[in-house]
Amino acid sequence: MSENVVLIIRFHLVGGEDVSVTSGDFDGEPEAVTAIARAVDERRSLVLMRARYDSEAELHGMVVNLANVVSVRVSKTDSAEAGQYL
Repeated sequence: MSENVVLIIRFHLVGGEDVSVTSGDFDGEPEAVTAIARAVDERRSLVLMRARYDSEAELHGMVVNLANVVSVRVSKTDSAEAGQYL
């Protein structure tokens, strides 16, 4: 079993706000995107067991309600090079 990588997951909400979460729940970007897409398609929340919101020091379990999410960006870095939302 491979060790999970740390990913930055940015949620762009309906109201225009961006929420950034650091997560170690996935083996890579493709797995994270697949899990998020599946949760959106099935109209359920995204469950993260190793997540950090904003600048928190510790990892926590987190449930993300995707009902008001317009788009999601997943990357290994949180910078302008990570790309724009669709």
